[in-house]
Amino acid sequence: MADLIVVKFGGSSLAGGERVIAAAESVAREVKKGKKIVVVVSAMGDTTDHLIALAKEVTRGKIAPQELDGIMGQGEILSAKVFAASLSSLGLRARAITPDLQEWPIITDSSPGNARIDLPATKERVKKFLEPMLERGEIPVVCGFLGKDPSGNLTTLGRGGSDITAFVLSHCLRATETVIVSDVDGIMSADPALVKKTKLLPQITVEELRDLARFGMRKMHPRALDFKDPKIKAKIINFRHGDLSAKGTEIVGPTSKPVSVKLYEKPLTMVTIVGENMQTTPGILAKTVSPLSKKGINIYGVSIGPRSFSLYVREEDGDKTLRILHQVVVKDKHMKSVTKAGKLALIVCESEKFIDTPGMIAKLSQPLANEGINIVEMMTSRASISFLLDWENGKRGAELLSKVMEEIG
Repeated sequence: MADLIVVKFGGSSLAGGERVIAAAESVAREVKKGKKIVVVVSAMGDTTDHLIALAKEVTRGKIAPQELDGIMGQGEILSAKVFAASLSSLGLRARAITPDLQEWPIITDSSPGNARIDLPATKERVKKFLEPMLERGEIPVVCGFLGKDPSGNLTTLGRGGSDITAFVLSHCLRATETVIVSDVDGIMSADPALVKKTKLLPQITVEELRDLARFGMRKMHPRALDFKDPKIKAKIINFRHGDLSAKGTEIVGPTSKPVSVKLYEKPLTMVTIVGENMQTTPGILAKTVSPLSKKGINIYGVSIGPRSFSLYVREEDGDKTLRILHQVVVKDKHMKSVTKAGKLALIVCESEKFIDTPGMIAKLSQPLANEGINIVEMMTSRASISFLLDWENGKRGAELLSKVMEEIG
């Protein structure tokens, strides 16, 4: 839909009447420019935390997950009604879209506390209800974080789930831009609360931002980025600007598939150093990585055990790596010997579903075991699993792992 902005206001940007008014005025300015607007709101300030604490207090901690969803979801309902009222006071046609209404668009499964979006059902309802509202010149103010399951029960999308709501609606409406209004200028080089003199990143890819969100950065829900359309602009800005056209951090992409299996074209080899206290000696890795870096040797993976650690490099760099590391070993009291072995295939599997789906390693490993393919090494992060197999098993291993990943979706 041309000239449509989906804007999500985080809780900090709505913490108090003055901030709500400033947010509403920023929407009004875009409407005057001829833009259509869909507003997604989080609960005001720390409302959700207070509701959760109250629910646990009055139930002595014995509250069913479905009941907790129903209580903590009230913050977004209140926020939507307050924001719609503020827009109406500015002479705009606004309506709070809450889960009790027929027009509610976000449909999910029934998982309490971490519901998954039913995208086909949501698209259908967006087309049926939200699109006509926009054509009539109305501004839907939609509760973020909330959904309804097929039986009509209230669900929640997980903390930070308003981001998911915003990107889902942008996707379904084919919006021009998604604007995430937060309490920071955008994505920083580190958390300003922990590190001084951080820098604003003018641009970040979906893949980079997803990794930041996976590993502790709380300014974006990683699952929200699953719904980021590469054709739709997106950015994160500070509410203090009071201007939806303000610059912040642009979110670019995605440039790769959310589920992927990659077999590296060239074989790797494993170079292993044996010694004492490998896991507990500070700087032990730096002593080995630094000289390799100076010689232009890339490290594809590292695995560490109590008495050894292995570096995975290209097979063509194996002998050179061995010689460089031997010079390090003979000068260090903790290191005893270095060896090289194997012509290995590296296969990297990536999926957001690895994060909260139990048994993924077993599902991926079993087909390899069924065909007698040995896993030489396995390295994991929150959303990727890397397999090192004997080189002759690489292509077949990648085929088997691709089949499993297709089933995972």
